[in-house]
Amino acid sequence: MKKYTLLFFSLFFLSATFSQEKSVPFKSGEWLRYKMSYSGFLRAGTAILEIKEKEYNGKKVFYTKGSGWTSGPVKWFFEVDDLYESYFDKETIKPYLFKRKIDEGGYKKHRITSFNYDSKKAYIQDFTLQTDTSVAFTNVQDMMSSFYFLRSTDTRDLKIGDEIKLDMFMDSQVYPFKLRFLGREVLKTKFGKVKSLVFRPLVQSGRIFKAQESVTIWITDDANKIPIKMMASLAVGSLRAELEEYKGLANPFQKI
Repeated sequence: MKKYTLLFFSLFFLSATFSQEKSVPFKSGEWLRYKMSYSGFLRAGTAILEIKEKEYNGKKVFYTKGSGWTSGPVKWFFEVDDLYESYFDKETIKPYLFKRKIDEGGYKKHRITSFNYDSKKAYIQDFTLQTDTSVAFTNVQDMMSSFYFLRSTDTRDLKIGDEIKLDMFMDSQVYPFKLRFLGREVLKTKFGKVKSLVFRPLVQSGRIFKAQESVTIWITDDANKIPIKMMASLAVGSLRAELEEYKGLANPFQKI
């Protein structure tokens, strides 16, 4: 259960999708709150995603913050308290600064990564291990900027089985990350029936991920392209995230 909860929170902040239209899919002030549950009835925690306009090194940028924490009985045996922050370019969405501070069942990390596009190097300050390192990179996204980068990608010509790929910079390494398109579905939600796009994230195997995980993501099939549901099938039960509240969307929330 512990490893699946850690994986689920990590994948939640990695997962993203795409804009179908040329309208801007997000704007400063967007705020999304998700309910995490185990087997559909036991509340496991909460996750919040928000984006604002800020200034970084004299330039107007987008600042996004993702926070997640366990609650209720799940917190008693496996406590999660995660915080992810990213500063990225408003036009190209390339990341400038990424912060990650997590505590997942006693597994802790506190890192700040800055991306230097002149030297093509990412500089990582690890406050847990008290080390500084640099890693060469080319075209990457951090865990948070990926969410907005992929939401800005055209999906009109997607066919079942198509895969959308990017390189994810995480933990001083570059991981190939992709989403496989599973099709379209009308989803019943607390807001009513919503047209959705269905994806499955596929990640490189390693310490955190298996080659393929039984995770499915439902995305609103409108101009906002926000995740509305996410489910991970486990050996026993399942973990689920569902949109619980939203505000500040760039476009109307489309419901049937």
